This record gives sequence, C-alpha cells and structure tokens, in this order.
Amino acid sequence: MSLKKTIGILAWREGKRFGEPHYLRQLVRAGRSLGAEVYVFSHQDVYAREKKIRGFVPGSAGGWESRWYAWPQIVIDRYRRRVPAYMKLRHSGLFEFANSPFSKKWRVTQLLTDDSRVRHWIPETFVYSPAKMRKMLEQHLIVYVKPGNGTGGRSILKVSAKGGGYELSGRDKSYARKTARLRRADDVGRWVKRWVEEQRISGGNFLVQQGLDLELVRGRVADVRLLIQKDGNGEWRVTGCGVRVGKSGSSTSNLHGGGKAFPFHLLVARRFGEDRAQQILRECHTMAHAIARVLEEHFGRMMEFGLDIGVDVNGRVWLIEVNPKPGREIFRQMGAMDLYAEAVSRPVQFALYLLAEKEAKDSSKTVTQAPGRKRQTG
Repeated sequence: MSLKKTIGILAWREGKRFGEPHYLRQLVRAGRSLGAEVYVFSHQDVYAREKKIRGFVPGSAGGWESRWYAWPQIVIDRYRRRVPAYMKLRHSGLFEFANSPFSKKWRVTQLLTDDSRVRHWIPETFVYSPAKMRKMLEQHLIVYVKPGNGTGGRSILKVSAKGGGYELSGRDKSYARKTARLRRADDVGRWVKRWVEEQRISGGNFLVQQGLDLELVRGRVADVRLLIQKDGNGEWRVTGCGVRVGKSGSSTSNLHGGGKAFPFHLLVARRFGEDRAQQILRECHTMAHAIARVLEEHFGRMMEFGLDIGVDVNGRVWLIEVNPKPGREIFRQMGAMDLYAEAVSRPVQFALYLLAEKEAKDSSKTVTQAPGRKRQTG
C-alpha cells in the first residue's frame, strides 16, 4: 500500500498569523479529502540540515496547530510578498515546486506585448514618467496609473478627460477613496507625480496604461475575473469566471474596494445579447489558454492564473492584468460554491498529478537500469 503523498504550502507567516488564512485552511482540507498530507509553512519553518519542517494545519478551535512534519515531496507556492528571506528560499533548490517564480507586472506586460499570438489583447502600457503620462493623456480619453507590484486594487488611479477638464479618482494604500477635478493637463501631471511618490509600494515602479471604457453598467466600472488552472491530468482548464462591478464612482471593480460579483451571463448577455455574450465568453477562454501557454514558455511550469479581463462598451476583449497566485473569492461572492470548491481543489489535484508522474518515471528508470538475467543453459 503506497504511503500518503506529502504536499507543503509555502505562505507568509508572522507569529501564528498567515496571509489569506481562509484559503489556506480550505487548501489543507481539500488535500485531506484527496488522501494527501498537506500542511502550511513559511520560510522561517525550514530546518534544512535536519531535513524537517515545522508545519501548520487548521486547529479544532479555529486557530492553527503546529508540529514537525516530513519533508514535502512537492511545494505549492502561495507566498505573496517578495521579501528577501522568501526569495532566498525560493531559489535555494531545497524543494520541488509545482509553480515557477513569476516576474513583475511590467516584465509580464512586455513579454505579452512582444508576442504576436497575444499582443492584440494587451492595452498600451508604459513605465510611468511625466513625459509618458503627458503623451498618454494626449492619445487616450482614459488613462490608468497603477503600481507595478500592487495587489487588491490599491494605489490605482483613473484619469478621465471630461467636459474640457479631467476627473481623477482612485484608492490609496489604505483603500481610502481620493478624487480631484482639474482643468489643465499640466495640473494633472503634477497631481499624478505626487500620487506616484506617495503611493509607491516597497520602492516599486508605476505603470501608465491605456484606459478602457468598461462602463457596462451606468456609472460603474465592470470587468471579468477568469480563473484558469491545471487539472488532475496536468491540462489547462478554465475553472470559471464572473463579472466584478465596482461601487458607483469607483475607479476599479475590485471586491476589496466594495465591488460586487455577478455571474458572467447575467451581466454580459443583458448588455450585448445572448449570442454576442457567448462569442465574448469563447474569446475570453481562448485568450486565457493562449496567455497561459505563452507565460509558461517564458517562466517554466505554472499551475494557475487569474486574469482580469476588460470587456469594453463595444464588446472588445482586453487583458488588464494576470496574477499567478490568484484569489477565488469571486465564486463565493456569486454563491457558486461548486466552482469555489473546484478552484480550491485543483492546485492539490495538479500537485498529486506531478507526484504520480515522477513516481512513474522513477519506476520506469529502475526497470530500465535493472541488470537482465543471464539465460540458463542445460
């Protein structure tokens, strides 16, 4: 009888506080239901010399319980902060990871823009400079200014040309809403320069991106969040998608900023009709598979991506952003608990597939290398 497979989940931890604790608990439980031993650990829990790890699992009283665990056969990386200790561990060669290290938003945008298979879905994007900001304002009615290393909709600013002037709206690092109305482009340039200086995250850069008219609902920004994952056979599959609709007057649709989640067809078919909505959905799926293939070619083996997709008021599909460590809360917010369960389970299914593949390779190697029997002669 084969032993239980051991899977580690690498995540940020401070004391007994983990980043995204609810999801990590669900991941451990999904692993158990699939017959694997799954635990969560952080960079400070690894004792390489002794080949042991202090791992954490959900406790019966709602907290976390820790004990020593066997070295993981494979690790799923959910660490979402690029701190030096994590980066050192990530590149140490101590573990086999199910997902490869990824790059910053600007590098990813460059790669996708340079690839003829996917560039038609990418809005025009540059690293922020006052000169680039001025040029983008001349060319586009809407421009977004966003951190190259941000997450959750923080520090994103929307600049719209309206009524002979400009409207600025965004959420700062604390998700507090900021707005301004300015008459001249020079005033916008100074305001944005100050925003970039104040909102910079850990010394990262800012990007300026062609804005899209995503007002599928009057007075509200809407976009599509699509989750594509590897399944238990190692194949890319679209798990599901939904539409996020921002609060009235908000510059983003992000759920952290008070946005709401709706099923794709409920919103898109209402706007464009059933047939056009089906075409748009098919294009979203096609784009997701193409983006996943291109990024995997560049970065190595990946296991899932969350795509933020813009469907503009004319029904054109655009890639806004791609995240290699995506959330899946949109399914819970929509009440699609079957999709949520599948979205949680798939990373563990894929990790188990990789272990089965490795086991099969190792056993075939053993058979090939085994010395053949000498034929007995009478």
